[in-house]
Amino acid sequence: MADRVSASFGSWAFIVAQSVIVLVWIGLNLVAWGSGWDPYPFILLNLLFSTQAAYAAPLLLLYQNRQAERDRIKAEHDFRVNQLSLQYLFGWHRDAPRRRLRLRPASRS
Repeated sequence: MADRVSASFGSWAFIVAQSVIVLVWIGLNLVAWGSGWDPYPFILLNLLFSTQAAYAAPLLLLYQNRQAERDRIKAEHDFRVNQLSLQYLFGWHRDAPRRRLRLRPASRS
């Protein structure tokens, strides 16, 4: 769940949708001067943002922790692959003189 929520919070669609909602909220409250449900300093809108931030922050941290764990596992795998490649390379260089001897053409006397 944290992955899906974090992915949506970081998307352009979320930013645009939230911006439109805020602009409509402010516009409707400014047009309805005396009868607006959230008059100018928009305390209710601020409360909604605070609530959203209170829920978003732990979810984003949870997502970051999960991503860090995936990155750590991937780095360990890459390290093991690199070690195996290095062992193969050392073996290749160690056996190079024997390969050269086999590849030399026989001398004709």
